[in-house]
Amino acid sequence: MRIPKSIFFGLILLLAASGGFHVALADHDEHGEKRQHRERHRGNHSEHGGKSCFTPVSNTAYAESCGDCHFAYQPELLPSGSWEKILAGLEDHFGEAVELDSEAKKDISKYLNDNAAERSSAKRAVKIMRSLGSKTPLRITEIPYIQEKHHDISPDVLKRESIGSLSNCSACHTTAENGVYNDDNVKIPK
Repeated sequence: MRIPKSIFFGLILLLAASGGFHVALADHDEHGEKRQHRERHRGNHSEHGGKSCFTPVSNTAYAESCGDCHFAYQPELLPSGSWEKILAGLEDHFGEAVELDSEAKKDISKYLNDNAAERSSAKRAVKIMRSLGSKTPLRITEIPYIQEKHHDISPDVLKRESIGSLSNCSACHTTAENGVYNDDNVKIPK
């Protein structure tokens, strides 16, 4: 029995389409599951592999000891060498003497070192590290990347009583405490 060409090609097309359709669904499900798994385990990451924001401060000793006087900066804003220098100079911490008991200092040092900029996958931390080269700044405001991001802000604006200086991140970055420094969340106070 001979099958007409049109029916033969129709069957081939139908089989190919149904087989291809089945494979496409299997791939879609498999990739969808993998994507969902990655998204659950990557946390706050962008499609390029780096986190889009910093991890909020989670160390109580650091948050209380440092956050009592100024904004408790996320460790990802400075490299570990900077944090080490800062902790080594607490007797003159930007004009103030800071006293920490040895246990708190050890705990804070480990937290800052473990979460420093060079250990972060946050896009901004990577940019901070690139901008530093071999520098080890003591101030976040000395970081070339941070300076560049704020270059168009007038010094007069930064001197406003409601801001004080460039080091007061949370004055303008309304979500800074959460590690989010996106332009969408900036509100410069009067």
